[in-house]
Parts: sequence; C-alpha cells; structure tokens
Amino acid sequence: MERRLTAIMASDVVGYSRLIRTDEDGTLAALKSLRTDLIGPKIAEHHGRIVKLMGDGLLAEFPSVVEAVRAATEWQQAIADRNAGVPKGQRIEFRVGINLGDVAIDGEDIYGDGVNVAARLESLAEPGGVYVSGAVHDQVRDRLGLRFEDLGKQHVKNIDRPVRVWRWLRNAAATGPKAVPMERPLPDRPSMVVLPFNNMSRDADQEYFSDGITEDIITDLSKISGLFVIARNSAFVYKGKAFSVPQVCGELGVKFALEGSIRKAGNRVRVTAQLINGLSGGHVWAERYDRELTDIFEVQDDITQQIVTALKVTLSEAEKPRIAEAGTKDVDAHDLFLRGRELLNRVKKDREMFDQATVCFRQAIALDPDYAAPHAGLGMAYVLDYQNHWSGAPETSLDQAEGFASEAIDKDDQDPFTHFVVSLVAMFRRDYQRWADETDRALALNPNFASALNMRGVLHIYTGEPGLAIPFIERAMRLDPVVQQQYLHFLGTAHFVAGDYENAAALFRDRIAVNPTTDLSRAFLASALGHLGKLDEAREVWRELMEVNPRYSPVEHIGRLPFRDPADAEKFTDGLLKASLTE
Repeated sequence: MERRLTAIMASDVVGYSRLIRTDEDGTLAALKSLRTDLIGPKIAEHHGRIVKLMGDGLLAEFPSVVEAVRAATEWQQAIADRNAGVPKGQRIEFRVGINLGDVAIDGEDIYGDGVNVAARLESLAEPGGVYVSGAVHDQVRDRLGLRFEDLGKQHVKNIDRPVRVWRWLRNAAATGPKAVPMERPLPDRPSMVVLPFNNMSRDADQEYFSDGITEDIITDLSKISGLFVIARNSAFVYKGKAFSVPQVCGELGVKFALEGSIRKAGNRVRVTAQLINGLSGGHVWAERYDRELTDIFEVQDDITQQIVTALKVTLSEAEKPRIAEAGTKDVDAHDLFLRGRELLNRVKKDREMFDQATVCFRQAIALDPDYAAPHAGLGMAYVLDYQNHWSGAPETSLDQAEGFASEAIDKDDQDPFTHFVVSLVAMFRRDYQRWADETDRALALNPNFASALNMRGVLHIYTGEPGLAIPFIERAMRLDPVVQQQYLHFLGTAHFVAGDYENAAALFRDRIAVNPTTDLSRAFLASALGHLGKLDEAREVWRELMEVNPRYSPVEHIGRLPFRDPADAEKFTDGLLKASLTE
C-alpha cells in the first residue's frame, strides 16, 4: 500500500444520540446545514479533503498541520458564535482531534495508527474543543496566535503507547503570538525569507529535489527589485530545526516567510506553499498543487506570481520575463542540474563532490544542450577546482571554468549566476574591468544577490577603493545575516586597506570566532595588531596561526591576492614586520 505523512482530523457531534432522540428531523437538517455551509467550505478553504462522513462523524486530511488546526479552530469558533442564543440542550457541538502521522492509502480512504490517534484525541476533547497531539503542537506553536494547554501524556484505547495531548484554549486565542523583537530594522520594501520546503516523500534521497525547488523559488523572487529576499545560505540554516515563523522573521529582520512541503512520487509532484506574516502570525496566502512532474516549472512560476500579487509588488517591464524562467522544458535535465547544484552547496567540498557534480551537469547538458544552468554549474565546479587543486591542473581548470561560463552566457545572458561565475574567473585573472562588468550585470539581474554584492565590494578593496567596498559588503551581510564568515573577513580587509586597523582587528576577531581554523584572518589580524603596536597580542595570534597551518607563508599568501596597487599589499607585510613576524 502507498503511504504518506499527513495531518489527520477526526470530529464528531457531542451527544448525537440524545439529539436524535429529542428531534431527529431537526438534528439531521441542522447537521447537514452545518456541514454544507460551514464545515465543508472551511476544510476546503484550508486545502483539506473530507475523507469520509460517518453518521455524526467526519474524517479529513490536510497537507499542512497549520492549516488543519486553523480550519478546526475557526469552525469551532463560528459554531460557538451560532450557538450563543440556542438553549444548551439543543446545541449541536463538535469535538475535534488532530494528529500528524503516517497513513496507509486505499483509494480515497486512509487507515493506520495516525488515524487511530486522531480519533482518540477527538474522544478526549470537550464540547467545542480541539485536542492535538504533541507532534501537531510542535509544528503550530507560536505560529497562529493560539494558545494550548499541555495535558501531559494520556493512555488511550488501542494505542500501545501514551500520547502527549494539548488542549486549545479558545478564550486565550485573541492574545496573539508572543511578540518577537526584530534584531534588525525592517527594509524599506516588502521583505521575506523562503524557508526550506519539507521533503514529504518517503525517500530521503529526494531531499535534493525539495531543496532545489526551494532554491529556485528564492532565485526567482530575488530577481524582483521591489522585494528584499534573504539569501539561500541563511534561509537553509533553519532546515531540519524546530522554529516559529515570528522567531525566524525576528532573527532575520524580515516581515514575511514562505514555507511549504514537496512530495515527489513517480511522475507526480505535490507542492504546498503558504506565506505568513511574521509580525502577526497571520496567514497571507496559501495554495496546494497536485500536478504532473512536468508541470513543476508552472508551479514555481505561480508561487512567485501569487507572492508578488499578495505583497502588492510592482514588476518592471524587464523583470516580468525574467522571473520563473526555467531555462529548460526537460524535467530530467532539470533534475540532474538540481542534483549537481546540491553537491556544490555542501559545506564539505572535496574531489568526490567535484567528480559527482560534474557528472550530473554533463548528463544534464547531454539531455538538453541549450540548457544554460548546467554549463554555469560546470563553470562554478571548475572555479572550485582551481582554488582547491583537486584535478592537479589549476590553470587548465580556470580555462575550463571560463569556457563553460561563456557557453552559459551564449545560451542565456539573463542568468545572474552565470555572470557571477565569470566575475570569479575575472578576479583570478586580475581582469578588473571584466570583474566589474560581470558583477554589475549579475546585480542588475538579481538585486538581492548577496555573493555578487560581496564580490563588487571585494573588487573595490583590491583596486584601492576600500571606502566604496564597505557599503556593498554590508548590504550583502544584511541579505545573508546568519552565514557571515566570508563577509566578516572582507569587511575587515576593507577597513585594513583603509588604514582603520582597530575596526579591522575587531572584524578579524569576529571571523576567527565563527571559523576557528582560519589562517587567512589570523594573518591579517596579526598584521593589524602590528600596526597598532600590540606586539605581544600579534605574536600570540601568529603562534595560533602556526598551529592551524604550520606551512603558512605570508609572502605566498599576499602574492595570491589581486591587489592592483603594490602599496596596498605592502600594508600587510609592513604590519607583520612591525611585530617582527617576518623578514
């Protein structure tokens, strides 16, 4: 049998037998009216599906736990309002249980332990109540402006383990979610983070697919100048972690969050997406897509368009054709590209990663030679090879990187990542004009491209304009506020070249704190301390540097950095000389 993870809702009417005995015709008519006019539409509004009706009972499923709880509490509140003037003995009241669990699918019906737990929760609930399992509470806590009471672990019929039960506190619902202070001021335009979509497939190996679609959506939204979109690296810090949307938005300093799930099975894909206001916890927009896999590009396009509409963002004429441009109609080629890109995104990058990624990109190109993205992926892979000497022929690798990136531009010059790869090659070639042109082109196509902003700043460092570098790097840090390693180093370098050694030293210390194995930032810190006359501290930093990398050579190091003016490079060696750390 096919199985899936789903949110299960079980409900029945309290005292149904008594109501039927008292007024059978009136009870049946009232129940039918409630199901037709309120309960059914409320379930549909929140993207649920009524699995079956059982006399006075109802079983439904939802792709989202948040939507299931929202539907139940909204309908219970509406029924309570209707019952306000009805004598107690004549009221039709429901009790609801909600669980998140694995179910077996048999046609339109669902079975299994997940369903049984939902039914047991419903039987515990009081009239007008909503009881949820611990798994459900973990997902909705702080998200909906609702409060729940922990009833502890309960032993229920035919379930061989105790179930953690939480009770919805209706009268406390209006208090709203706990306020989460913004750690950063909100940008001057609609701001958002796209959180990693949950992989709801039974196969954990499909993680690359859900991550890849998430990254595609981030890229599509980032191309819109009227939006402020958090960079992929910072968004993916929350992958696999428990969090509330207000908490995430507060930490990142954005107003909205997009979250969702993806289930890929054979040639079908189910995507759910919901846009949430992180300040109020309110629901802005939601949709569920159940499509053929070949429609995945249309789904991504629709999500982007719906967010633009919901946030009332005006697209420029240049932006309209750029967003949600898939670049291929071949889903197999796209799938291979997603696999290759996921490999490049790994924290640990090595020869094995390089070999696997390049195989994926080449296979994608074989399926669709005009697909620009895998050409750009190969370009980036060979840039990494040039930096890390995996293939043993770094100059050849740089030539290959440039060749693949240039091919990508020939096929699609509207891809900002491709221009970014070319800018990296230009940096290593010390072709400053091309470096500037390509980063400017990348930013024109994607104004939220944090890495391109950083690269533009780095260019100003090495061309002797550190004052111009700082705003670019600080903008990159605001878009990528969690993953700060590279930005801290380059911001420190900008202050160093400007002669502001105090601020430079502070930034290099911050970089060392988040990356204790760095030799690069320690070398610059030692030089900055030498300029400041803090010689003992400079020597201690140098001692740590030698422990991290005993073969470190300051001459070799500074020779690799693309300073256009030798005087800027000499500031590095002069600081070390002042601390007597080099000859």
